[in-house]
Parts: sequence; structure tokens; C-alpha cells
Amino acid sequence: MKVESKRKITTKMVAYTAIVAAVYAVTTLAIAPLSFGAIQLRFSEVLVLLAFLDAGFAPGLILGCVIANAFSPMGMVDVVFGTACTTAALIGITKSKNLFVATLWPTICNAFIGVELYLVLDLPLLFSMATVALGEFAVVTCIGYPLFKKIISHEKLVEQLKINV
Repeated sequence: MKVESKRKITTKMVAYTAIVAAVYAVTTLAIAPLSFGAIQLRFSEVLVLLAFLDAGFAPGLILGCVIANAFSPMGMVDVVFGTACTTAALIGITKSKNLFVATLWPTICNAFIGVELYLVLDLPLLFSMATVALGEFAVVTCIGYPLFKKIISHEKLVEQLKINV
């Protein structure tokens, strides 16, 4: 019995995945001191809201996170655990019907990076969870929400951004 794929992989999908991964990784690494540690302001995280527009952006965001986390002071633990938190946030974002609710998923999911900081760097658990969550909230909700609200108001732009058309 042959299982048919629901989506055909197109050149556009591969290109978007590569571009988004590169932008996420470079943006994260360009401000690396702010991207890792107990207090994180990972401005690249605003890109996760692209998955609200089209779930097809998720693979590029996950790949970008893997690449960026490969350079983390926490090494492979961050590649696995940090990327798992971002993947969980992306699942929530793609299932959300409301942009504001979508912005809260990274705050909730990435707060668990505080556990990683506690186990690997011996930082205070609740403090680390709170500061990572606060950083995500500042970037994704406080910056990303108004930005994507504006993007969503331009239907032609949204249609151009869509991968799966």
C-alpha cells in the first residue's frame, strides 16, 4: 500500500526554508551575548510568527534554531532541548486562530529553557524560567504582535509570503 504525501515539496518551499533558517541563525548569532543565557532577548524569535501565516515556515525556523543553538554555550543540550521548546511553540502557533494567542506560545514553551539553564549552568530555576519567558514575551508579543498585525492587514503581502499556495 502506497502512502501519498499531502504536500509536494517545491523549489519555493526549499528556498523559503533555507532563507528563513539562515535569517534566524544569523540574527541569533549576530547578537549572541543576548541570545543565550539567563536573560535572553533573541530578536530572531519574532520570525516564529511567520508560522502563524503559513505552517510551511516551521521547518526553516526549526532548522535555524538548530544552527543557532549549535553555537550555544550549552552545546548539544541546547540543540536538542532548546530546539524542542521552539518546536513546541511552533506547533502551538500553527494551531492558533488568534495572533495574540499565537504570540504567547513562545513565552510558555521557551520558559522551560530555564530548566536547561538550571541543569547545565546551575542558574536559579525559577529566575531562569521567568527571565527567558520575559525575554520571549518582550520580543514575540510586544514587538512581534504589532509588527505582524500590520503585516496581516496587507492581504497582498500575506499572499506573497504564503508557501503553500
